[in-house]
Amino acid sequence: MTQDLPALPPGSMIGILGGGQLGRMLSLAASKLGMRTHIFCPDPNSPAFEVTPHRTVAAYDDEAALAAFADAVDVITYEFENVPSATAEFLAARKPLRPGANALAVSQDRLAEKGFLASKNIPVAPHRTVETLAGLEAAIDALGLPAVLKTTRLGYDGKGQRVLRDRADAAAAFAELEPKPLVLEAFVPFDKEISVVVARNLSGEVRAFDAAENVHRHHILFTSTVPADIPPGVEKHAAMLAKVIVVALDYVGVLGVEFFVIPGDRPSLMVNEIAPRVHNSGHWTEAVCLTDQFEQHIRAVLGWPLGDPTRMADVVMENLVGDEVLIVPGELDGNTQPHLYGKTEIRPGRKMGHINRITRR
Repeated sequence: MTQDLPALPPGSMIGILGGGQLGRMLSLAASKLGMRTHIFCPDPNSPAFEVTPHRTVAAYDDEAALAAFADAVDVITYEFENVPSATAEFLAARKPLRPGANALAVSQDRLAEKGFLASKNIPVAPHRTVETLAGLEAAIDALGLPAVLKTTRLGYDGKGQRVLRDRADAAAAFAELEPKPLVLEAFVPFDKEISVVVARNLSGEVRAFDAAENVHRHHILFTSTVPADIPPGVEKHAAMLAKVIVVALDYVGVLGVEFFVIPGDRPSLMVNEIAPRVHNSGHWTEAVCLTDQFEQHIRAVLGWPLGDPTRMADVVMENLVGDEVLIVPGELDGNTQPHLYGKTEIRPGRKMGHINRITRR
């Protein structure tokens, strides 16, 4: 349950697990509130290291380094959901971990996540656990084709999944995907994909940002457009479901919830996945919200009141992937806000930055 604990004061040290672009942006947001940050990441070239002098380069299972890290900070958060459960539990025994270890355990395993959501009567895609090739054949019999075969852990940006269009695809996909068990999801005939970024603080206050309409390219988020082209009732329902999730998890921080919008006379929603962290589809909040998702997360983990998430303009966020980052100088105008992540190596499929374009004020 949430606790009535004192808010941390300016000058406090926030420990962040993970040194990617989300950790970098969290650190920048914390500094605006007078906080210091300490980044823990195994990669010595982490872009988050550039924005704070406090860092630990060590493996996530290095208990000596973890203990020293915990001793140096006042509260701990994370920028990615694949923090090892043993790491989360080790740190939570020493300093407040926000969001808590339970949120990680639920969200980093697709089967646990679907079970949790179903227990709260939140719709998810029909699915079956797959442990053997024979089990995959049985799951195909039950769910039909096309379907999507996914790893239960460590999948993101299209990694760890294969679309099965006929039975001839099954054996190769099963052999290729690791770790097992896998999960087979029925193909959902959705109209569009949306997401809601929601926050909850220590006192139980909950605030949601507007829904974003998302378009993916090569399984990587390409654009997030706000407002989403959905009926007002659908947006209100998405925000309500997101709030149910954070309350049920006794969550502290920002959470991203991805939905499929199912067409019909009365469009319905199905949760695709949840992410216990600031979310790529929430980057638009930097340009058009008094309190963006990064500051909102920092406020929550500090025990501060949440900020106002009201959107003040229409906006499109576009990810810059690979060498797309090189076009930025020629793309800027008075309605464009760039944010580059400081990554030194450009690689195909690597997120290098994003641009927010104001479309209507």
